[in-house]
Amino acid sequence: MYLTGVSVLEQGPIGDADSLLQEAYSAACSGGIVMGSVVFNGQPVRPGKVVCVGKNYAAHIEEMASVPAENMVVFMKPATSIGTDLFAALDEPLHYEGEICLLIQGDEVAGVGFGLDLTKRETQAKLKASGLPWERSKAFTGSALFSEFVTAPEDLTQLGVELMVDDQLRQKGHVSLMLYPPDVIMSELRRFLVLEDFDIVMTGTPAGVGPVQAGERFHGRILDGDRELISGEWPAQ
Repeated sequence: MYLTGVSVLEQGPIGDADSLLQEAYSAACSGGIVMGSVVFNGQPVRPGKVVCVGKNYAAHIEEMASVPAENMVVFMKPATSIGTDLFAALDEPLHYEGEICLLIQGDEVAGVGFGLDLTKRETQAKLKASGLPWERSKAFTGSALFSEFVTAPEDLTQLGVELMVDDQLRQKGHVSLMLYPPDVIMSELRRFLVLEDFDIVMTGTPAGVGPVQAGERFHGRILDGDRELISGEWPAQ
């Protein structure tokens, strides 16, 4: 499954205002389309924002040598973070995080799809150490890749996610393993923000994250029990 368009390079590291990098970024933008759309039941739609939940699987918290947060961790990606191509590096190596993703319509979960939350882990570590926001490591152009979205089942408690890389299972998760399942996520989000039609909620990643290697083929899918609902595939460049 591929959408139309290209991803573009992001500006340089923290505090880097180097004009050559800025010129390269502008040149990349002028040569392609900045993606911001996904497909829902065969029709293109434009999310206004991507809302992400962090630290939602205990095993992932452990593999990151972190600790659970007191409250649900939420961060945002702009619509321009939605890309189509999977890169192994954009200024620095990228790490993958496969997730169950929810598409909103009428303030309810209308669709489900698979998503890759791409992360500049080195930059993220620097930002965390300095107590700074994560946007440079999480919200760059092309940092969110999605399969098509299909109608969500009425019961979201049986949703699962799998990520295969070169036909080997890298990640496997299920709503039952979430610290904040979808109904709790929606309740928490409604307390402080408005979810508009076609916004996307990324529900967090299970254990098994790691670096993207050029030449690998990523295949992610969303399950309802044992039944596959939707999948997406990306070759890493």
